[in-house]
Amino acid sequence: MTHTIRPIEKKDNAAVEGVIRTCLIEFGANHEGTAWADPDLGRFSEIYSTPGNRYWVAEDETGHIVGGTGIGRLTDTVCELQKMYCLPQARGTGVAHELMALALRYARDYYAQCYLETLDNMVAAQKFYEKYGFVRTNVAPVQTNHFACEVKYIKHL
Repeated sequence: MTHTIRPIEKKDNAAVEGVIRTCLIEFGANHEGTAWADPDLGRFSEIYSTPGNRYWVAEDETGHIVGGTGIGRLTDTVCELQKMYCLPQARGTGVAHELMALALRYARDYYAQCYLETLDNMVAAQKFYEKYGFVRTNVAPVQTNHFACEVKYIKHL
């Protein structure tokens, strides 16, 4: 399966929200304290359009969005890997690796560290993050609205 990765456009907002909500339902995370309740889910093209904030989508050969990830500013020196989700049909294809590599390259231009939060039951995702040098931490650089995300990681860029 061939994928194209590109920056998000306004026309992608609803599709990206659909991917995220589908994945959250899959992992039982369709509730407060997760990305499910983020008020900006349908506005990514606007939210991620300033320096230091970016979101990329992965689309399949038919033009359907099957995944995405973003980098968002937390502090002057720390960003967050945000909303990294891939639909089941995109998993195992290498698209997540492409998204991660792109996000980390971008983050290095602006930040010293990259933080992320995930759910305890997202075991495959945790192994994936650890492959990229993310290390578990108990200290969040800032308080986020994702109080249901029990697992936190940090990476020095």
